[in-house]
Amino acid sequence: MARAVFRKIFAIAALSLTLSAAPAAAQLYSDGYEFLKAVKDRDGDKVTQALNEPGSVIVNTRDITSGESALHIVTKRRDVTWIKFLAQRGANPNIRDKNGVTPLQIASSLGFIDGVDALIAAGADVDESNTAGETPLIAAVHRRDTALVRLLLSKGANPDRSDNSGRTARDYVQLVNGNSQLLKEFEDADAERASAKEVKNYGPIL
Repeated sequence: MARAVFRKIFAIAALSLTLSAAPAAAQLYSDGYEFLKAVKDRDGDKVTQALNEPGSVIVNTRDITSGESALHIVTKRRDVTWIKFLAQRGANPNIRDKNGVTPLQIASSLGFIDGVDALIAAGADVDESNTAGETPLIAAVHRRDTALVRLLLSKGANPDRSDNSGRTARDYVQLVNGNSQLLKEFEDADAERASAKEVKNYGPIL
C-alpha cells in the first residue's frame, strides 16, 4: 500500500515538473523563432530589443529545422551591414548550420568579398572547412575568383590544406588550365610569406 502511494506521489511530482518546464521551453522556442524572423524581415528595432534583454544569448540561436543562425541568414542575402551589427553583438562567426556550413563558407561560395572580409574581421576561421573538407580558399579557386583568392591569401588562408579528396587549393589552381592570374596570386602570397619569415629571422643568433 505504502509503495503504491509513493508511486502515485512520484508520478504527480514528475508531471508537475514537466508542466512547469513546458512553458519555459515553449517561450525559448518562441523567442528564438521571433528573433530569426525579425532578422529575416530586417526589423532592426525588434532585433535590437531582443538583443538588449539582460543576459540574452539569442544572437546565436539557430533555426530548429535548418540549424541556421542570424549570421547565416544575413550572409546569404549579402548584407554586410547586418553581419557587422550581429558580430558586434556577439554573434559567433564560426557557428555551423545542420550541414556543418559556416557563414564564411557561404560568403566564399557566393563570392561575397565584403562579407568574407567582415566575417574574418569578426573572428571567422579562414581555414574552416565544410563536411567535404572544402575551405573558403578552395571554394574561391573553384569560382575562379581572383579577387577573393587574393583576399583570403592575404588573411592567412592555407593554400596547402587538403579537402576530403586529398586535393589542396594549390592543386586545384594547377588543374585550372590557362588561369595564370590565379597562379600568380598563389606565387605572390608564397613570396610574401617567405619575405615575412626572413624579416622575422633577421638579426644575430645568440
